[in-house]
Amino acid sequence: MAKLQIVVLVLLSLHVASSSKLVCHMTNWAQYRPDAGKFTPENIDPFLCTHIIYNLATITSVNQVDTTEWNDEALYAQLNNLKNSNPALKTLLSVGGTVKGVSPFIAMVAKPETRAVFIKSAIGFLRTHHFDGLNVDWEYPGHNGSPLEDKTRFTLLLAELASAFEKEAREERKTRLMLSVNAAGVPATVNTAYEVDKISAYLDFINVMTYDYHGHWEKVTGHNSPLYRSAADHADSELSIDSALSRWLDLGAPAEKLLLGFPTYGRTNRLTTGANGLGAPSNGPAEAGPYTRTEGFWAYYEICDFINTAEVSWISEQEVPYATYGSAWVGYDNKRSFSSKVQMLNNRNLGGAHVWTLDLDDFSGSFCSDGAHPLVNHLRNSMGFAPKPTTTPRPTTTRDPIADFCRGRPDGLYANAADKTTYFQCFKGNTYLQRCQSGLIYWDSCKCCNWP
Repeated sequence: MAKLQIVVLVLLSLHVASSSKLVCHMTNWAQYRPDAGKFTPENIDPFLCTHIIYNLATITSVNQVDTTEWNDEALYAQLNNLKNSNPALKTLLSVGGTVKGVSPFIAMVAKPETRAVFIKSAIGFLRTHHFDGLNVDWEYPGHNGSPLEDKTRFTLLLAELASAFEKEAREERKTRLMLSVNAAGVPATVNTAYEVDKISAYLDFINVMTYDYHGHWEKVTGHNSPLYRSAADHADSELSIDSALSRWLDLGAPAEKLLLGFPTYGRTNRLTTGANGLGAPSNGPAEAGPYTRTEGFWAYYEICDFINTAEVSWISEQEVPYATYGSAWVGYDNKRSFSSKVQMLNNRNLGGAHVWTLDLDDFSGSFCSDGAHPLVNHLRNSMGFAPKPTTTPRPTTTRDPIADFCRGRPDGLYANAADKTTYFQCFKGNTYLQRCQSGLIYWDSCKCCNWP
């Protein structure tokens, strides 16, 4: 057998097999979580995602973009310094939220003059802090106190932003700023909030928020991010990823601009009877997690602790898991459900995925015994991205059957029949041997490492 050689991967840009974007959100409030839950841009692997969106900036009463935290500008610098390590990384600033419970977009979009002030401010702010684009997070035009006319005004705002970004890039001889939105994942909301065919023309990508479909606000259990509807799901039958994507596509959104949302958190319920399956009676949330400290909401790393003692079940109709222990119930995502969602993403030829959020995955690897960022790394590999820059041993001669394994195969993950504790990652015909965590074996059904 030919001698193993060390191959150093120096990747100046990230390429994918079928989707071009893996967009990851981070939040500036994650810095206030205690101990191992604290997250800042210093915790980010610059090669994990293609784009990172910083959440959240706001709009002042005089229609100017502004910070929301005392140290935002320092955190902006930390984030954008990651581009020194990975020049291909793109960063965007998300603007939105509420001011005294009301979206600041409502007043800003009302007149052409106020929109113009905002747009000029946005361009200056993004350039000053070295962002590559703007993410508009308005939840939602025509809802929550926003008049129905804002559906049209939202289109005007995006058209004017896109035009101004083009003009500024041309006049200043700079790369054009990108423009994206966080958009509704509920079909009924999509209908009333957006002129989908029109706004799609102005956007580089659309982050469809395919999560928060169910939670403790309901009287029965329901999954946070189901792939399909279930006969046991008594609520709105359109509350699923499949229904949301169908609505966006039916209304004229180009598939290549739609990004499917992948949550790294779960929603909890408090069970009230002996029943504990989907649609079981519940009343309010389980106890808040020790790090996120938010009712009805657990980070994936908090869920890892919970499932060590909980009963874990799989909802076959919706291709997602849930877990119960005592009266606590949580619907969440794992590697298996991420794999199912990647399959839908590929089947619909979508432009990629967006993750809410980096700081809710086990970013340090301290909780789940599965390495840092187990969910996002699995998503990245499943989508067919190149291996991250590393020094990796692999056979290099065509006579070696392992080295030849990926010749002619599509990019992706494959079982190694000779050793279940390892698996192959194929990229552009090259074979990379990856190893599972101690005690785990590779399961091709979920494209992940799990217990035997």
